Amino acid sequence: MKPIFNYAVALPYLERAAAKGDLIAQRCVGDCYMNGYGVQPDTVTAVKWYRAAAEQGDAQSQFIVGEYYASGAGVPQFMLEAAKWYRLAAEQGLAEAQFSLASLYFYGTGVVQDEAEAAKWYRLAAEQGYAEAQYNLGVCYANGSGVSQNYVEAVKWYRLAAKQGYASAQYNLGGCYVNGYGVAQDYTEAVKWYYLAAEQGDADAQCILGLCYDTGSGVSQNYAEAVKWYRLAADQGLADAQYYLGGCYDNGYGVVKDYTEAVKWYRLAADQGDASAQYDLGVCYYNGNGVSQNYAEAVKWYRLAAE
Repeated sequence: MKPIFNYAVALPYLERAAAKGDLIAQRCVGDCYMNGYGVQPDTVTAVKWYRAAAEQGDAQSQFIVGEYYASGAGVPQFMLEAAKWYRLAAEQGLAEAQFSLASLYFYGTGVVQDEAEAAKWYRLAAEQGYAEAQYNLGVCYANGSGVSQNYVEAVKWYRLAAKQGYASAQYNLGGCYVNGYGVAQDYTEAVKWYYLAAEQGDADAQCILGLCYDTGSGVSQNYAEAVKWYRLAADQGLADAQYYLGGCYDNGYGVVKDYTEAVKWYRLAADQGDASAQYDLGVCYYNGNGVSQNYAEAVKWYRLAAE
């Protein structure tokens, strides 16, 4: 039987070693207080020991101290200080720190906004296989943020992240195949990537996959399957999916026609400002479908849609 490590027994010895300046012990004590290993969790004490290790040049501890300053856990939130610690770890090649520093530059948080600098740090993390950095670098290339716009490069980085299972990259890669950005247009390939993202619960991917089934794009037309995916996205609050699901109930596509249910979904989308849903909800009030006929209410929703 594998022996069970007893943190409560080990911690006093680790603390003595940490107090004498042992870097590994300092980080381990920080881990214990952060995670509650052998002791009650104590963020302030965790920060103390991580900082001690960070000041000795430990990259992982530098990154963790940066995370504490970014979140305001155990220390006052201070993004400039977070950037300082992220940079120290990033310069040692720690991918997660490179990614976090890139994001500060991208959004101008704690540093002067600089998309070129953001792309530089995203690339360094991406080249180490950090999936979220690969995705963000792809976004930079797709939008021309900090780099020259280049859809082929965007596809390259999306694909690398998508193959690691990163749902947003799978969704964006699907979009590239739909629109022919950086690749030959291929709806079947688009559906493949949308499906992978949708299976992970990505609402946008679920909605667009539903639309593919609805229109027969890249798959055989199947209204019941469209309704399934619309519903999953609609239940997450996605207005487009709520509108499309309302349309299915309105027209009896993939479900039994049910005006009351159509109104329910149109209203949810309309309340989020979806103009098409506002218009169709107005039509329901005008015709008395699923609601009592009410011309004033119809005009209200028409007006909102028109604005």
